Amino acid sequence: MDAQTHAAAVRDGIGPATPVAGDDALMVPAERPPVRRHLGLSGKLLMFTLAFVFLAEVLIYVPSIAVFRLNWLSDRLAAARTAALVLDAAPSGMIQPQLTRELLDSVGAITVALKRDSTRRLLASTDMPPEVDHHADVRDVGPWQAVSEAFDTLLTGDGRIIRAVGTPPRGGGFVEIVLDETPLRKAMLRFSRNILLISLVISALTAGLVYLGLAWMFVRPMRRLTQRMIAFRDDPEGSAVPLDPSQRLDEIGQAEREFVAMQHQIADTLQQKNHLAALGLAVSKINHDLRNLLASAQLISDRLADIPDPAVQRFAPKLVAALGRAIAYCQQTLAYGRAQEPPPERRMVELAPLAEEVRATLGLGEDGSRIGWVTAIERGLEVDADPDQLFRVLLNLARNAAEALAARAPNDPARDQIRITGRRAGATVVIELADTGPGVPERARSHLFEPFHGSTRRGGTGLGLPIAAELMRAHGGEIALVPGTIGATFRLIVPDRPVDLESRRAQRSHG
Repeated sequence: MDAQTHAAAVRDGIGPATPVAGDDALMVPAERPPVRRHLGLSGKLLMFTLAFVFLAEVLIYVPSIAVFRLNWLSDRLAAARTAALVLDAAPSGMIQPQLTRELLDSVGAITVALKRDSTRRLLASTDMPPEVDHHADVRDVGPWQAVSEAFDTLLTGDGRIIRAVGTPPRGGGFVEIVLDETPLRKAMLRFSRNILLISLVISALTAGLVYLGLAWMFVRPMRRLTQRMIAFRDDPEGSAVPLDPSQRLDEIGQAEREFVAMQHQIADTLQQKNHLAALGLAVSKINHDLRNLLASAQLISDRLADIPDPAVQRFAPKLVAALGRAIAYCQQTLAYGRAQEPPPERRMVELAPLAEEVRATLGLGEDGSRIGWVTAIERGLEVDADPDQLFRVLLNLARNAAEALAARAPNDPARDQIRITGRRAGATVVIELADTGPGVPERARSHLFEPFHGSTRRGGTGLGLPIAAELMRAHGGEIALVPGTIGATFRLIVPDRPVDLESRRAQRSHG
């Protein structure tokens, strides 16, 4: 086989891709894309877990620092209320300056004042009260105000003087203190540092636990599934690649089961393609010699036509026609092994003689035949089809039926019969070929028209029905197994070609 023929065979899927001179481009393997280092699913999962847990801690910290500030000021105001009770109960001028300073130090304030009714009284104060920079009223503080003032305290430098107002010890009015905000800010910074450390520890522990859980539930099976995909890509025909999927009922389990099913389907498809390639290569090798042998047989059969014996005169034309058809098949090099069948050369052909030729080719319904043949075709029924291709379709179906009936020998022509019917239904012709055999097994029906899968007979190639289906599709028709019948019944629907009105008018005008 030369380089051009081999290249065509490889392109059409009937030959292996072996090195051939002039076809080096066919053997260049596809380059794989370079592997890029990137953060894997596990790393991304860990980073996202850390980020979200830390975000949760930040969202907890914001109200916590606001509450801490209010509690700190409330504690100072509570101490101021106690001191106010002492200072308010003592007679004027009876409190020693030393005791006043100690009370102010215990409160942490610079001044303590009490307002009742319309009277505001300064209970204790240092010698030189500083100017107030900020006012804080803890009696009625909203959440957003508390958060805003807390961050204002953190972001403001040391040394700011604030005035804090709270509820009085008893009765109406309020108690107020003036104090340096620096101790409050330092306490808030210590609290923030502690919260940060605790948040980091909690984030690390939570992220680790969440990561381990998600890695076990999702990352690990996804990594296993990815490894299967890579192994299957490297060796799609390897028998050890398909593995049993897990029994999980979630999306991961479904993905594993679908992937395993896909592996089996692709493996079957590859096996089918390899079978077709081997078949095409074998036919390519024997085609030339077989064609010569058939041509020699045809020359010999031509001489039989000169013998005056009536039996020879009756069978010689059939033999010559069969040999001519066989030579034509060889010239097409088993058309099914090629990319596609040649387009049909359609014309109006009478169906009954074509069916009779199929019967005679198989030798059915004759003297000595144990299988009966029944024809019930409308008188003068014509079908718009390629006669050779329609003959191949009917021959394949009739041969399959005859083989199915012969499998239950001894046969009786009254019981074991093949029946062919034909009728016109509008612009289509419906042909049915039925037998009284055991029928098509249920397991073979789903792959009936797939190459190498539809055969139910041991030693069968499984190509007859796929060839028939392809030829019917070329005619724009269809073939189907009719359910619910005795034996196997195949229905062929052959539509007429659309009428070209302009061409018909042109023919009439020329006529």
